[in-house]
Amino acid sequence: MKPGNKKKKFSKAERLKLMQEEEEKRLKEEEEARVKSEKEELARLEIELIEKEKWQQLEAKDLGRKNDELGELKVLENCFTEAERMKREHRLYSQWTHYIQCDGSPDPSVAQEMNTFISLWREERNETFEEVITKSKLVLYLISKLKLILLETPSTDLTEKKIAQYQGSIVELQEVLHLKFNIATELLLRQASTLADQDTGNMEKVIRDENITLYVWANLKKNPRHRSIRCHEMKIGFEIPRILASSDIALRLLHTHYDHVTPLRLVPTVLKYVPPTKSFSVQEEAVITPQAAISKELQEEDKQPEDKSNLKLDHLDQEEEIKPEEQDADFVHTSFAEEEPESTKQEPEIKVLNETAQLALLENAPERLRKFEEDELDICQFTTLGGVYHLDILELPPQCKPMKGWMIMEILKDGLQKFIYPPAITEDFETENFFPPIDVMLEVHKNVIFFENPQVARWDAEDKCWKTDGISNITYRSEERVITFSLDTLGPVTLIQDTHINMPYQSWELRPFDVNKVLLTVTTEFAEIQIQIKEGLCMLASVTIGEKNSLSMLEGKWMSPIYFIITLQEAGLNIFPNEYSHFYVARNQKDPLVEMKAYRQMALLSSAFAFGWSKWNMQCGPEKVIFKVSEHLTQDETPIENPNWTLLMFSGNRALRLKIDEDSEAFSEALKEETEFHSTLYHMIKDFASVEAMEKVLSPDHQFVHSVCHMLLCTRIFSYS
Repeated sequence: MKPGNKKKKFSKAERLKLMQEEEEKRLKEEEEARVKSEKEELARLEIELIEKEKWQQLEAKDLGRKNDELGELKVLENCFTEAERMKREHRLYSQWTHYIQCDGSPDPSVAQEMNTFISLWREERNETFEEVITKSKLVLYLISKLKLILLETPSTDLTEKKIAQYQGSIVELQEVLHLKFNIATELLLRQASTLADQDTGNMEKVIRDENITLYVWANLKKNPRHRSIRCHEMKIGFEIPRILASSDIALRLLHTHYDHVTPLRLVPTVLKYVPPTKSFSVQEEAVITPQAAISKELQEEDKQPEDKSNLKLDHLDQEEEIKPEEQDADFVHTSFAEEEPESTKQEPEIKVLNETAQLALLENAPERLRKFEEDELDICQFTTLGGVYHLDILELPPQCKPMKGWMIMEILKDGLQKFIYPPAITEDFETENFFPPIDVMLEVHKNVIFFENPQVARWDAEDKCWKTDGISNITYRSEERVITFSLDTLGPVTLIQDTHINMPYQSWELRPFDVNKVLLTVTTEFAEIQIQIKEGLCMLASVTIGEKNSLSMLEGKWMSPIYFIITLQEAGLNIFPNEYSHFYVARNQKDPLVEMKAYRQMALLSSAFAFGWSKWNMQCGPEKVIFKVSEHLTQDETPIENPNWTLLMFSGNRALRLKIDEDSEAFSEALKEETEFHSTLYHMIKDFASVEAMEKVLSPDHQFVHSVCHMLLCTRIFSYS
């Protein structure tokens, strides 16, 4: 080993010196780190103090102008009160218009007229199916009108007596209508032998209408080998067992495109007026939802066709409703002038009740409706779609016989009778083999959307509910819109779909595109729904499912908001949560009061600003909502490319502009630099909006703002997105 490679040996004194130097260096570094940390802490505290002082200054500034801002907002929100007043006047005018028409049709709101109409119709005899169908148009119109009265009339204007009267009239009309269909069926079957097909020897009859479809097959030949029954005009068929093929029976399919089987939902208890000096509360039973059943034939509340024998409900277009300025001046003077002082007194009451009703739309039921049995259909979780298929096996009545130029007809005292299958007493027969299920093929209504294969439910007349037992071998061919299944016994059946299949939504956007007209776009897992809203009316602009446009029969039809909501629900396109929806949908829970305030102020600003979904709304908790806003003054339907979105957070009492944007990595409630916060969305947006946009907001159309707000309240885009 070379001498230069030898390790230098330190003496003990030298080692101690090195250790002392290292210790001094370590202490020096620690002192420098301590000093640096103290400086950083002082700087941080100084920044916090500055931020705190700045925040206190902003709070003091906000507090100083809060009353003025809330006062300005109150003036703008008077449009909701004015919209309610206009609706009340319109209801009074509609009643007067019906009164002076004197067209012979009953006023559904007058009990005496309805009782007279029902009694006279019950007494009519020997009406053919075609005559009953003609009369049914008026009956369905009256039922729809009564249901709309119950839904649209403020609860303070509805007494318990009136509610019972309207619901009683609805039930009576439904019962007498179905009774008339049965009587007309009996009259048709008495003539079965004269209508028999020359090839098969059996009778087959098809009658179609926009509201009903009837198929009747009478087994005149009783050939036990003729067990497959197919309708030549429609996709309808039965596969019956040998015992039915050799019996004196008739098969009837009465497809009503409406549902008069499911019991009516109870009308909410009347809301009590709360003085403006007190905070109003919402009773749970006062929730008014658009879930109540209603037939599809009504598109307007006040207009009736002149020819009642050929009543076309498509004429009931809300677009053609009479506006207040078009009313007869003398009538307005005599009818409303005297009531003006009273209506003036009622304005605070209308305002509070309007807010109460709006808040009620956002309240959630504290518990489920009730416990449903294993095979019983949960009417909150599932919806009946496409009407009801009344499937019946009927005893063939005695046939009419020609004799010396006369038709001799034996009329049975008990009328049309059902053939019991399988019989209650089966003796020694093996029920499963001797009385097998009946195979049924049905055509699905063309105006209904099923996002998944529909299920089938049968009506249990004894328990008064829909059930799913006794049904097997369900097959759905979506391209042909045909469903087949097996039934243990025939009876009313319906197709069902998950009520909340389109919830929660994936995103939403609300933007103006014309004067007092906005487009609400809701994107779900299955579809993109675009809804146009204007003065008191709504219209389905488009529904895109994948690459297909659907429900074209509804597109372009303007309807009142409540009727529009019900129409979409009946078409299978439900984007309107009810008070029980939170039990079935994973939602983003929000404070109802915060939601209501946000929707009201968004509606006020919607004529000049676009609003959009934000992913951060899931992160801010139930006491706040977060959304995007952008000024939008163009007058066309083309969306803005790459809009300049601003992210706002609103807690009901404070609105602020956030520092983060949609592309930020983490959520923060930090205020954007050089911005302030305000007590209202209106004043927050005013800080960065143009003068032109704010001027456009100052003179809103009352009905337009009210309709936009109602649609936002019913879709609940903050809670269910």
